[in-house]
Amino acid sequence: MIQFTLNELQCFDAVVQAGAFQAAATRLHRSHPAVFAAVAKLEQQLGVQLLDRSGYRVQPTEAGRSFHRRVQALLQLAEDVGTHAKQLAMGEETQLRVVLGDLCPRPALLGLLSTFFARFRQTRLHVHFEAVTGPWERLFDDQADLIVHRVDKTDSRLEWIDLGKVTLTPVAAPGFLPFPVSSTISPTQMRDLTQCVIRDTTQRGPGESHYIVAGAHQCTVADHNMKKELIMQGMAWGHLPRFLIEDELRDGRLLSLAGRHYPGITEDLVVARRFDRPHGPIATRLWSYLQEQAAVVRDQLAPGSTRRTVRAKRKSRRR
Repeated sequence: MIQFTLNELQCFDAVVQAGAFQAAATRLHRSHPAVFAAVAKLEQQLGVQLLDRSGYRVQPTEAGRSFHRRVQALLQLAEDVGTHAKQLAMGEETQLRVVLGDLCPRPALLGLLSTFFARFRQTRLHVHFEAVTGPWERLFDDQADLIVHRVDKTDSRLEWIDLGKVTLTPVAAPGFLPFPVSSTISPTQMRDLTQCVIRDTTQRGPGESHYIVAGAHQCTVADHNMKKELIMQGMAWGHLPRFLIEDELRDGRLLSLAGRHYPGITEDLVVARRFDRPHGPIATRLWSYLQEQAAVVRDQLAPGSTRRTVRAKRKSRRR
């Protein structure tokens, strides 16, 4: 059996990626001679020349390219095993930190968390509410174990579970607009009206703003429930999650302003955690549980979910 080591494979991988021994040594925080010797020993054990050293840049030979593909898979497996070992060593966590973003259907998410942590009472749950970019900041600052929010799905640091789509609709109370509601309402018409927006809870700088009418007066609130109440009182207009206002839109207590200039927007709601961090056994069980129960949240976000929930409650009371 060939007795090559992970160190030799890591050195070979670094040289292929960097194109030079010195650059590979710098990347690995090792000396140039140590990296050179590790790769030479690997080639000697295999009986195959893996690198072409004749040019300005070190290049893998044809055999080296083929071997490198297998090496990358093996190194990834070794990293996964190391992460798993860290998880085992951590034991069961004494606490978990969950951040709910402003797009969450709170009853569904809190119900799932309540059910899960009733089975693991030795682990204390810390639930925090953050808005706009706040959930991302907490996750990347290692202040949250997982978040329920929208994320950049191209970020390789993250893994996620899809929970469904949240549609945000621009709305106002009847009589709020000094002109008829139509599909052609323009930003110029809305500029003299108060717009309600969610306050970004980021701790770094001004944060992000979405769907803002330039030059319009604004009032800021902490969450969508407060925003909904303020809009229903005829004090402002703004975008609200559809799952929160279905009844009000249906019976006319709120009017949709969606049209050419304000089409609304749909966001993907996910449970997200760091892919590049180890996770303890309770966090791993919670992740699996949320994967299994994702349909509960998806149903809450689906059109007509409010009516289904009311009918289910009535049926339960009759029983």
